[in-house]
Amino acid sequence: MRTDLCEKLGIQLPIFAFTHCRDVVVQVSKAGGLGVLGAVGFSPAQLREELDWIDAHIGGLPYAVDIVIPQKYEGLGNTDPAELEKMLSAMVPAEHHAFAEKLLQEHGVPEWPDREQRMGLLGWTEATATPLLDVALERPGVKLIANALGTPPQDVIDRIHASGRLVAALCGRVKQAVAHKKAGVDIIIAQGSEGGGHTGDVGSIVLWPQIIDAVAPTPVLAAGGIGSGRQVAAAMAMGAAGVWTGSLWLSVAEAAAEPEEKECYFAATSEDTVRSPSWTGKPCRMLRNEWTDAWANPETPKPLGMPLQGLVSADAIRRTHRYIATADTRKVAFLPVGQVVGQIREVETSRAVVQRLMQEYVDALERLNALMERS
Repeated sequence: MRTDLCEKLGIQLPIFAFTHCRDVVVQVSKAGGLGVLGAVGFSPAQLREELDWIDAHIGGLPYAVDIVIPQKYEGLGNTDPAELEKMLSAMVPAEHHAFAEKLLQEHGVPEWPDREQRMGLLGWTEATATPLLDVALERPGVKLIANALGTPPQDVIDRIHASGRLVAALCGRVKQAVAHKKAGVDIIIAQGSEGGGHTGDVGSIVLWPQIIDAVAPTPVLAAGGIGSGRQVAAAMAMGAAGVWTGSLWLSVAEAAAEPEEKECYFAATSEDTVRSPSWTGKPCRMLRNEWTDAWANPETPKPLGMPLQGLVSADAIRRTHRYIATADTRKVAFLPVGQVVGQIREVETSRAVVQRLMQEYVDALERLNALMERS
């Protein structure tokens, strides 16, 4: 299963693995796919440290970095991170901070050890994502920069191209895919609603072929709901140039998630997820819990837009992640995952996941070939 995209990126298999864990990036790339490090939660210094480690362990193989520059958000156009954060912080109503803290206290979530240490704005804006891009472009091993929300600004696309790299961008609508192509995006990632994180409303099996046809011959990666080789085969049969996966890697052996977080995924069914703006301000698919339910209640504060809601939830994200070992904390934890969570039942190594996907893909092809022989 070697496509033209594999040739362009120097990889063996068109399996792209989005993850926040550097170990997973390395192991997927070593298994023949392309590890993609999500950079949104890192400061520039932290990202440089992560990429130093990847470069030291990946053996010269290619990998990618994913950033987030939305097309629309509060404060768009302000390129000074400190000034933007100050302006946005003043826009957040006190009742939103109070409501978030009330939820955490009701569930006994401990305070962060250093109460003076702020999470900051994170990489949800052009002002905060650009320094992350600067770091990524320092690395010759980074062959692809992906943007998770919207068409990247034209100057960003031009800069990435000038560095000799490819640009990818996610989308959940046909018109967004067409906009990506018009702007010069090299790889379009069509993500169906069942995917984890920020998604649109249209399901994968409907969305993929529409986008593939609309932007041809631009290569399209199929995303949303891929957890087996059978699903990979379905995507490739529709004309995809490869698959973009994310939820699969949340519970692998190399993932940095605590054992209790992985158990949350193993225990969940595909019916246990919900699209909610309660963490980031944009619809994001995750495990439904008492945090998502509380923010959906019409009698409580309405989630703010991006990135304002992120300023409200940032402290909750880090605290619930650190203290997720307690059952009450898990009831208000940020657990982004797609509907494919219903297929995730055990810890596998990243290499084993890649090998399983390929074996199941071959098995699916053999079944189809057997049907053809009977006709």
